[in-house]
Order: sequence, then C-alpha cells, then structure tokens
Amino acid sequence: MCRYYFLLLTLMIVQLSAAAQVLRKRTVTLMGSRFDITIVDKDTASAEANIDSVIAEVTRIENLISDWRPHTQVSQVNKNAGITPVKVDKEVFELTERAIELSKLTSGAFDISFAAMDRIWKFDGSMTSMPTPGAIKKSVEKVGYKNIILNKKNSTIFLKLKGMKIGFGALGEGYAADKCKAMMLAKGVKAGIVNGSGDMNTWGNKPDGSAWNIGITNPMDTDELLAVVPLKDGAVVTSGSYEKFVVFNGKRYAHIINPKTGYPATGLTSVTVFGPSAEMANGLSTSIMVMGKTAGLQLIKRFPTMRCLLMTDKGEYFTSPNLNLADYKVADE
Repeated sequence: MCRYYFLLLTLMIVQLSAAAQVLRKRTVTLMGSRFDITIVDKDTASAEANIDSVIAEVTRIENLISDWRPHTQVSQVNKNAGITPVKVDKEVFELTERAIELSKLTSGAFDISFAAMDRIWKFDGSMTSMPTPGAIKKSVEKVGYKNIILNKKNSTIFLKLKGMKIGFGALGEGYAADKCKAMMLAKGVKAGIVNGSGDMNTWGNKPDGSAWNIGITNPMDTDELLAVVPLKDGAVVTSGSYEKFVVFNGKRYAHIINPKTGYPATGLTSVTVFGPSAEMANGLSTSIMVMGKTAGLQLIKRFPTMRCLLMTDKGEYFTSPNLNLADYKVADE
C-alpha cells in the first residue's frame, strides 16, 4: 500500500545542554527510506554509540522483513507462494499475525499482500485517462489477506496463490521505530526520537526539560501550522496525498490504493494518528485513508490509546473525540 506523508511533521528540536545531557542527531538511509535518529544522553560518545545501536537494529529488522532483498525471510515466503509454507522467525510470524488482525478489523482496507498489486496507476503526471475497470480488477487479483495461511505451531507462512506477495512497507518502519525505542529504554537512555520516514516514536524530554514538539502543517497552505503537538512519550504517523494524486472528471484520486478494489482512495487528503505505537499508528492511518472519514472515525474509537486528525479534500478537518485540536494552538482559519 503505497503511502505519502502528506502532513509535514516538523520536529522543533532545540539542542540545549542541561543536567549534563547532550543531544545528538544523525540522518541515514535505512529500509530504503530516510531515518532521523535523535538521542539525548550523558555525553557525546554515549549518544553516538547508541545511535549506532539503533542503526544496527533497523538493519537487522530490514534483513528479516524486506521484500526486495532476496535473502530475507519475507522474500523466501514470496518466492514460495503457491508452492510450500516457509518457516520464519517468531518475530516475523508475530508481525504478520498483527498485520492480518488489522486486515480483519478493517475488512481489508489494510492488507500486507498489497505487494502483489499491479502498479497501473501513475501519479507522476503521465496519466491522461483512467485505467479500464477490467485492468483495475485484474491489478488486485493476487491481493487478499485471507489467502495467507499461518501455522503458529510450525511458525510458517504460506501464500496460497502463485504470484502472491506480502510486504510490510512503511508498517515495517513503524515497527522498527517501536523496537528501537524499547531497546534504548532498556539500555537506560532517557530520551530520544526514532523517525523512519515519518513513522516516528518519541520518549522523554529535550535536554532543557521540554517536550518534543511536532508541528502539523495545513495541507491547503503549507506556510500555515494547524497545530503544534507536544509529545513526551508517543508515536505519530501521517498518511496522505498532498502531491501524489490525479484528477479525472473533477474527482481527486489519492495515490494510496484500496487493496480490495484497486481504486485509489478518495475523500481524505491526509490522516495523522497519535498513539503509543508507530506500527499501529501506521496501520491505522493507512486504513483510515482508504476507509474514509465516517468509517475511519468509527475505527479509531476501538483503540482508546490512539488519537487522529483527518483532513478532507475540501480542506475540512475532523478529530477523534479524544483529540481537541484547540489545545494545541490551532492556526486561525
């Protein structure tokens, strides 16, 4: 499920030293995406060493779940689609289990077998007409989480149809952010941010004692902030389609594709989800983009620890009941 982070998440990080703490930040390419890693630690050497540990952990996860590196367990599952089950590590199995559970909760609006989808929609300006209904239907004929067979006892994954594929995409980046945060907390690192291409998890405070501030930009006017949300211990993820979309017959089609139908999502421009887990926030933000405002707001109510902000194609915004945007300096409209 392709995804574009439409709302610009601006990290306002003030690099101040306080209580003998230093803040170090490094930007690297991991999982084919940009990762920004920020660590607050007792000294520069410790902070840099912990950034190295985060990079090593993300690389380890990538070498388990990447669907484009041929040696990974997920690539082996895809290679053996329609042939035989493949034994995977408990970590990969449980990540797949959670993804399938989300697929069930969203009735397929989220589906990790989207990786088999034919890329017939083009969002680079080259499309001059819509694909035919037949081509759209054919594009998703190998997509369907119900054809993923899990065997918990044997820790195997089997894709029933030849040509099927699974892929974690940005969900994997959210998972990596969560795992790295947990690893740093276990090591006694009191504060930091792991931001995998917009799948962000934070903990602790900046060296001056203040929270990490996430600026949310108005998609209709990128010079205007809708809100500045402080995060002390939580994740934030945005799915959206500010730049990647097409318009046919006056209707706007987002680059996020509904894996059930093959048609692009419509109605919402962006979805931002806050909560304790970047993995879950990612899955929910993508699902809500596909499901639309009404069904999406109903879905988020099932997760009391999660909050969301939705922006429609018409520039209207809506929030879950547990998020009051007025509390976070909403810009005047």
